[in-house]
Amino acid sequence: MEAAPAAPHDPAEIELIINAPEQMRELGRRLAKLLRSGDLVMLSGELGAGKTTLTRGLGEGLGVRGAVTSPTFVIARVHPSLGDGPPLVHVDAYRLSGGLDEMEDLDLDVSLPESVIVVEWGEGKVEELTDDRLQVVIHRAVGDTTDEVRQVTITGLGERWADVDLSVLSA
Repeated sequence: MEAAPAAPHDPAEIELIINAPEQMRELGRRLAKLLRSGDLVMLSGELGAGKTTLTRGLGEGLGVRGAVTSPTFVIARVHPSLGDGPPLVHVDAYRLSGGLDEMEDLDLDVSLPESVIVVEWGEGKVEELTDDRLQVVIHRAVGDTTDEVRQVTITGLGERWADVDLSVLSA
């Protein structure tokens, strides 16, 4: 895992180059150390970019129960904490066509204060839940390729993330 080439550094944003799925999981484990109850993490990226792999690492880092797998067909899974940390709510909004109205059926606004909520494919659907969120965009080569390299941009939005130094994720 390495930081991307020089760009103006903003402590609320970092770009990383990930070279293998295990590095993506490790990024999730590191990211989990920055998360707390009430955090919303939005994941964006093409199919196969590594969103669920990153979330698997988050689950490991948060110490939650159950295997973190894609919730595509069940829409949302709750992984209770095995310790005193927050539960992980993992949502896959890919099949949901509506905005927050359709998401309201999941009661994410009720779960948010005591959970870490990770939403794959949440753009245009969950932003109204909170002004404070972490946006993770994963870019990969598209087409017929076996390239494992991913460019990950993590941006902290809102007051919650204003003073968080995301550069610790590149360590």
